[in-house]
Amino acid sequence: MKTLKEISCGQTVKVAKLTGEGPVKRRIMDMGITKGVDVYVRKVAPLGDPIEVTVRGYELSIRKADAAMIVVE
Repeated sequence: MKTLKEISCGQTVKVAKLTGEGPVKRRIMDMGITKGVDVYVRKVAPLGDPIEVTVRGYELSIRKADAAMIVVE
Protein backbone atom coordinates (compact mmCIF):
# COMPACT_ATOMS: atom_id res chain seq x y z
CA MET A 1 0.00 0.00 0.00
CA LYS A 2 1.23 3.45 -0.93
CA THR A 3 0.83 6.74 0.86
CA LEU A 4 0.14 10.10 -0.77
CA LYS A 5 3.77 11.03 -0.03
CA GLU A 6 4.99 8.41 -2.53
CA ILE A 7 2.76 9.45 -5.44
CA SER A 8 4.43 11.34 -8.25
CA CYS A 9 3.24 14.48 -10.04
CA GLY A 10 0.29 14.26 -12.39
CA GLN A 11 -1.27 11.16 -10.87
CA THR A 12 -4.80 10.84 -9.54
CA VAL A 13 -5.36 8.40 -6.68
CA LYS A 14 -8.23 7.40 -4.42
CA VAL A 15 -7.93 7.68 -0.63
CA ALA A 16 -8.14 4.20 0.92
CA LYS A 17 -7.80 5.21 4.57
CA LEU A 18 -6.33 7.72 6.98
CA THR A 19 -3.85 6.64 9.60
CA GLY A 20 -2.77 8.94 12.41
CA GLU A 21 -4.40 10.03 15.62
CA GLY A 22 -6.84 12.59 16.96
CA PRO A 23 -6.31 16.24 16.00
CA VAL A 24 -4.04 15.55 13.02
CA LYS A 25 -6.45 13.05 11.49
CA ARG A 26 -9.33 15.44 12.20
CA ARG A 27 -7.49 18.29 10.44
CA ILE A 28 -6.84 16.14 7.35
CA MET A 29 -10.53 15.20 7.26
CA ASP A 30 -11.54 18.86 7.69
CA MET A 31 -9.52 19.66 4.56
CA GLY A 32 -11.83 17.36 2.61
CA ILE A 33 -9.53 14.37 2.43
CA THR A 34 -11.75 11.46 3.40
CA LYS A 35 -12.00 7.80 2.43
CA GLY A 36 -13.03 7.26 -1.20
CA VAL A 37 -12.25 10.79 -2.45
CA ASP A 38 -10.03 11.31 -5.52
CA VAL A 39 -6.82 13.29 -5.01
CA TYR A 40 -4.83 14.69 -7.94
CA VAL A 41 -1.16 15.43 -7.23
CA ARG A 42 -0.41 18.75 -8.97
CA LYS A 43 3.08 19.59 -7.82
CA VAL A 44 5.76 18.37 -5.46
CA ALA A 45 8.15 21.03 -4.18
CA PRO A 46 11.86 20.53 -5.01
CA LEU A 47 12.66 19.22 -1.53
CA GLY A 48 9.40 17.27 -1.39
CA ASP A 49 7.66 19.58 1.07
CA PRO A 50 4.87 20.63 0.64
CA ILE A 51 2.89 18.60 -1.87
CA GLU A 52 0.23 20.46 -3.85
CA VAL A 53 -2.94 18.49 -4.53
CA THR A 54 -6.41 19.09 -5.90
CA VAL A 55 -9.24 17.66 -3.78
CA ARG A 56 -12.98 18.15 -4.38
CA GLY A 57 -12.25 20.92 -6.90
CA TYR A 58 -9.93 23.05 -4.78
CA GLU A 59 -6.18 23.25 -4.41
CA LEU A 60 -4.44 22.31 -1.22
CA SER A 61 -0.86 22.13 0.05
CA ILE A 62 -0.08 19.33 2.45
CA ARG A 63 3.06 18.71 4.46
CA LYS A 64 5.00 15.54 3.73
CA ALA A 65 4.37 14.30 7.28
CA ASP A 66 0.61 14.63 6.77
CA ALA A 67 0.76 13.05 3.30
CA ALA A 68 2.47 10.02 4.86
CA MET A 69 -0.70 9.39 6.89
CA ILE A 70 -2.93 9.18 3.83
CA VAL A 71 -3.05 5.64 2.39
CA VAL A 72 -4.06 5.65 -1.29
CA GLU A 73 -4.85 3.12 -4.02
